[in-house]
This record gives sequence, C-alpha cells and structure tokens, in this order.
Amino acid sequence: MASTKEYDQAASDMRRPGTEQADGNLDARELVRHATLAASSHNTQPWKFRTRKDAITILPDFSRRCPVVDPDDSHLFKSLGCAAENLVHAAAAQGFSSEVRFDSGKNGIDVLLTRDATARATDLYRAIPKRQCVRAAYDGSPIGVMELAQLEQAGKGPSVRTIMLSSDAEKNAVIDYVTRGNIAQLTDRAFRKELVAWLRFNPVEAMRKGDGLAGRTGGQPALPTWLAKLMIGLVLTPQGQARTDATNIRSSAGVAVFVSSRDDKPAWVELGRAYERFALQATALDIRTAFINQPIEVRELRSQFESWLKLEGEHALLMVRFGHGPTAPFSLRRPIDDVITVDWVAG
Repeated sequence: MASTKEYDQAASDMRRPGTEQADGNLDARELVRHATLAASSHNTQPWKFRTRKDAITILPDFSRRCPVVDPDDSHLFKSLGCAAENLVHAAAAQGFSSEVRFDSGKNGIDVLLTRDATARATDLYRAIPKRQCVRAAYDGSPIGVMELAQLEQAGKGPSVRTIMLSSDAEKNAVIDYVTRGNIAQLTDRAFRKELVAWLRFNPVEAMRKGDGLAGRTGGQPALPTWLAKLMIGLVLTPQGQARTDATNIRSSAGVAVFVSSRDDKPAWVELGRAYERFALQATALDIRTAFINQPIEVRELRSQFESWLKLEGEHALLMVRFGHGPTAPFSLRRPIDDVITVDWVAG
C-alpha cells in the first residue's frame, strides 16, 4: 500500500519549481501544469486544455461536475477561472502577456498569448505551487492593515469585489449561517453521497485517482475505503461539522466574501480569477485560506446571507476564511496527459 511518504513525494513532484525564461519559446505543458494547480470544488479538476501556437483554451469537463452541491455549474466555471489566472501568471514567467476571453459558444476560456519583453515572473507566480486550502484551525492572530489591503486589492475584478469581515460579531454571524448550511447539506442524502464519492480515505486511493479530497490533507488517519465508508456516518454529522467550522472561523483573522454584479458564466469565470489572485497573494504573504461556502451553496440561505451583507444588485458567490496558521500536506493532481490536447506546442 502506498505510504504517506510516497503520497507527499508525488504531491511535491507535481509542485516542482516552474519555468522562468525569456527566450521567446513557449513551454505549453508547463503552463498547463501550473493551471492545474488551481483550486477547484472538491478538487474535481473539471478542466481540459487545448494548446495552440498562440493560445491555450480551457474547456469544462462536465463528466467531473457535482450536480447536487453545484447544480448550475457555477463552482465548475469558477474553477476554470482559477486555472486561467494561474495560466496568466505562468505565461508571464515565460515572457508572454495574456488576454483572457470567455467564449460562450464553446463554454470555454481562450487565453491569448503574446510575446512581451516586459512580462516576468512575480511573487504570485512563485506562490502557485505553494497555494493550498488549509482546513485546520489557525492561530487567531490578526492580519496587518497593509496585508489586508493587498488581499482586498487582489480580490477585485471588473465585476467583482471582496467584502472583508473580521470583527467577532461578523464572524459569529458567519458561523450562524455556516451552521445552518451544514444542517441543510449534511441531512441531505444526495449531498452526502456526492461528497463521499469525492473523499479519498487513504494514500493509495488518492494516488490512484489523483483528485478529490484526500484525508491526508485534512489530517485524517488513513483507513481502508470500505471501513471508512462504514464509519463516515458516525463521523460526518451536522453537529460535529458545525462545531469544527465554528472553531475554525473563530481562529481565523477574517472572512472574505467574493461578490459580483452578475451571476452568469462569464461572471463566474471572472470571480474565480479574482479568488485565485486573492489566494496566491495570501500564499505570498504566508497567510492560509480555506473555503466556507455553505451559505452560498444552500439556495434558501443565500438570499438571507446577501441581505445580511446589505447587497443591492450584487451576488455573493464565494467565501473563504483566512489567517496565520500551519501548512498542511498538499493535494494531488491528475497527470498532465489526462487533461491536455496538443494542437501545436512551440519550442
């Protein structure tokens, strides 16, 4: 059976240092590798990449969708936006500027690449292999004013802004919404079945599939899959998850809510890009992040949550907590050849 050491080595291999060059040659596989290190709901990695001489297209892989938690595929398209943002920074490290366009005809994102003598590697690019969702408790220490400003700026987009919540009263209100979301989701048989399908209970299963939520990343002990599925009903309860989330939110410096003036596929992609910039900026500042999307995923709660935020004509589409804390083992990714279609590769 694969050991935790083998798992960690596989994760490290996927996150090796990237290409920084300015010789005019484009390493498309490196761009795709960095794109796949982006965040995705349940680590489903719902993407395919088509490479051409001067562009890479990111296409949705609907075979990897989550119809219960994400019935309109909004999380899926946010994930594509996250991948596009990583790709933009990776291209700059190779001396190329990027123009990102959503193509509604093919439900895909075209990233157009142009040789640019001013493009170069940035701190956000170097943060790509280190970015992760750390689902543990943080240390409760505050984030400095300048760091908060950097995070808020990173989370902005043409139709996106980030609401930062940091007071005890605000965090307690978020806890209430998250608790109600946990009750709604974890008492839903279809939700539980879908979630369990993406859990990876031991290193051998995680390495075989290369996706999903590995117990290794959350500090759970490795168990045979058959045994873990028998025990999950005792462990994954609304009350237990609510207690864990409450502890984790209180330990965080704050909560960031990503809101958009639109609620459609182009907006989801743009918001995914904004979230990924936020997460990369946080990583560069040695700040941890983790998703807490329950009030957004439970439709009947979302409107109430948006009213509490006093939104007018805007939509709350993503939420994370952030703060100083430990790192965690990294999640895995599928092989590049499983997600890439090569039409043409330069170099």
